[in-house]
Formats: sequence, C-alpha cells, structure tokens
Amino acid sequence: MKIKEKIENQVAVLSLSGKMMGGPETTALHDHVKGLIRDGIKRVVIDLGDVKWMNSSGMGVLMACMTTLNNEQGKLVLARVSEKVNSLLMITQLIRVFETYETVERAVAALE
Repeated sequence: MKIKEKIENQVAVLSLSGKMMGGPETTALHDHVKGLIRDGIKRVVIDLGDVKWMNSSGMGVLMACMTTLNNEQGKLVLARVSEKVNSLLMITQLIRVFETYETVERAVAALE
C-alpha cells in the first residue's frame, strides 16, 4: 500500500493505493495520521479510490485513525470509496460511522 499526501487549507488528503491487508504498511497509515496531528493538521480526507481490496485489519486501521482524530477534536472522512470497499462498509455497518464522499473535492469542501 502506498500513501500520497497533499495538504490544502489545513486539510490533509491521503491518497491510498494497493491493498489494505494489515501488516506494517497499514500501520504506517495510522502513524502518518498521528504525524499530521503533531503538525497541527486535524482534518483528514482518506482517498480510497485506488485501494483494490481491504480486510478487517484495514478497516481497523481506518477506525483507529478516526478515533485518534476524534480524540483531538479532528475529523476524518472517506472519498472515492470503491464498490468492494463500500460493500465491506455496508456489511460491517461502518457505513453509518464514516462520512463518505464521491469525490476528493467534495470531501475537502465538507471539512473546510
């Protein structure tokens, strides 16, 4: 899994690509979010458009990122959620927990 970061108007956009299957690269996402918080950035969009697949470990890391941001009065939203990942969110009922947007632009606008 790869993480690309772009920051606009104090909103970090983290574009992920590959598979979120647990392990060190998935943990790197949570560490990345913690680093953003240390830098004073507490509004994060995670762009899942290029994530091919995600298992429960990947879901767990998204939850951990969201919890960490919420504890710091921040906010996490998801953008460009693929059909496979969306069905996983539906099955686990996490679709009720995460705010999702069709485009990164809409997600950023929702946080500004």
